[in-house]
Amino acid sequence: MAQKNRVIAAVYGKENDAGRVVGQSLKSLREAVGYTQLQMAERLGIGQGAVSKIEARGDVQISSLTKYVEALGASLRIEAAFNKDSEISARLYDELNLDQHSNRQLVLPIFSSDELALGTTKDFIISIHPTYSEKILEGKKTVELRRRFPISTARGTKIYIYSTSPVRAIVGCAEISDIIKLPIKNIWEKYSKSAFIKKKDFEAYFQGLTEGYALELKNAQTFETPINLKELRERFNFTPPQSFIYAKQEVRRALMDEQTNISN
Repeated sequence: MAQKNRVIAAVYGKENDAGRVVGQSLKSLREAVGYTQLQMAERLGIGQGAVSKIEARGDVQISSLTKYVEALGASLRIEAAFNKDSEISARLYDELNLDQHSNRQLVLPIFSSDELALGTTKDFIISIHPTYSEKILEGKKTVELRRRFPISTARGTKIYIYSTSPVRAIVGCAEISDIIKLPIKNIWEKYSKSAFIKKKDFEAYFQGLTEGYALELKNAQTFETPINLKELRERFNFTPPQSFIYAKQEVRRALMDEQTNISN
């Protein structure tokens, strides 16, 4: 317990020297794991003096910091925490359609050396009308249009398709091959056919905007056993998004584990 307290004290220390605080944190973590400086040096393939310097100063590049933490058997994560009551948090919750939890901060990832952790924050559940979701899963509709979408989303990110009323179920998935932000008129000219949308519906959807987003999709797959809204609510306290939400880890794991049999 004393070791844990020292780690917390180091991370949240009030010193102005951020580098020294990082160094103290690394030292506390190493001691909590039970490694000596010599053992740490051997795991990193550097001299003991170099380890001592890192822990004394802490002014290391992220790549070096990652290696140090991974040598302890952990993964490095760097996050930005916004006060939940701030104007910025309110805007981000709205723009990204995030679930609002009871904690006091909105925490967004900046960096992670853990690929699984990255994946859990990047997959989406997207609400799509059955008329369009069916065409996506049939491979006919290869573009999904959105009023807003995180442009920094990695290519290859998976979207789970929630087919809205009257289906009301997660019916399949697809991958994002590209995200294009364009003026509305250019979206219509380039994507109207592949998005399978009528002009009047297109204009109504993008009313009031000058720019929009086109999600180019690939590898659409249909779930043999869709998960309906009743089950989603009972198991995951799920609320269908108006547009999209990040897939919670437990939902994502269930979809990956239970939907092993899919039809192309």
